[in-house]
Amino acid sequence: AIFLTAIAAHRPFYLTWCTVEILHSTSSADTSAKGVQRMDHPTTSTGSGVDDEDILNASSKRETLITSQPLPSNTPSSVTANPHIPSVSASAVLGESASMPEGTPICKGFDFNTTLGGGGDNTTSSTNASADILEGIINSMKSTGFQATNLGMAIDEINRMRNWRLSDVPFREGTDDEELRDPAVRSNIRARVFFAYTSNQISCGQREIIRFIVQHGLVDCIVTTAGGIEEDIIKCFEPTFMGDFKLKGKDLRKKGINRIGNLLVPNNNYCKFEDWMAPLIVKMHDEQDEKLAEWAKEVAKSTQEELPPRFAWTPSKVIERIGNEINNEESVLYWAAKNQIPVFCPALTDGSVGDMMYFHSYKRPGFVLDINEDIRRINDLAVQCYASGMLILGGGLVKHH
Repeated sequence: AIFLTAIAAHRPFYLTWCTVEILHSTSSADTSAKGVQRMDHPTTSTGSGVDDEDILNASSKRETLITSQPLPSNTPSSVTANPHIPSVSASAVLGESASMPEGTPICKGFDFNTTLGGGGDNTTSSTNASADILEGIINSMKSTGFQATNLGMAIDEINRMRNWRLSDVPFREGTDDEELRDPAVRSNIRARVFFAYTSNQISCGQREIIRFIVQHGLVDCIVTTAGGIEEDIIKCFEPTFMGDFKLKGKDLRKKGINRIGNLLVPNNNYCKFEDWMAPLIVKMHDEQDEKLAEWAKEVAKSTQEELPPRFAWTPSKVIERIGNEINNEESVLYWAAKNQIPVFCPALTDGSVGDMMYFHSYKRPGFVLDINEDIRRINDLAVQCYASGMLILGGGLVKHH
């Protein structure tokens, strides 16, 4: 048996190998203190200016790691057919195991022969076989082991979110609204699913999967970062190219190319986005001023103490406008706007859009972006629902928000 221990006696720590060797004796009584030998080998020091003699002195002063004790009197001299195996070793290594509880899942992965035929020949159409294989792999995740099991558990949780209906919960007398008593009404009320992702999910090929999710209304609310907004629109103008993680940014910069991991984005892509976005900011500023002028007229005419609602652009309103303006079915934001799925991005100015708003403010001050209205809106979506679920890809802002 090999033990690692750290020794601290007002001096640096030392890593010490402590090897214990048990000498076998055919008699249990002989397996006593004199049958235990110990060898210390100082190997590593984290300090400096300490010689071997200091290490040996420290080693001699420390407490004994293993107290020499005889084995219990009822310990057999041998628990195997081989009398040369020490009983203490045999009992530790060859001891009987307890029976697994009934119903314990068995570790087993997906068998492709189940969809390709017993002999490996494809007996079904290519489309059906591919669908069966994908379904089989997904269903086998939980029993595959390691991180695949966690992925399988996540899949189950997402299915639980999407399958939930208010009819799964009994009507609560005196608490629920009377209109919710009807089972048909309850069966139509789903859980509200919040979907959050960082910008790299849009920069890479995950964008097409996210677009499918939003296009078919599989989520109800989205939270992302500034890059998650910009990259989606940029790809509507120009593609992102495959590169390599090892490409040097210094060399790429001289060529006007940006690297995102192993993806390459020419500067021209960003220029086209700015050429498209800058006039939209001017247009939104015009609309803001027009509505503020109308609001001021209403205030002047009003005889009530409470002021009428005042219009202000919020990040979610700007993003919805971007989705409507881009009018491109490849865009995530296009489908979010079309399906009335709100997209929240409290850090919308943390990127190219923020730079353009900064430059715009010097040309024409006064454009307002109200994040306070958005935080109320997203919190109300969470509070005013019967059940909610969250699917979060990444951390930081998208997770906290």
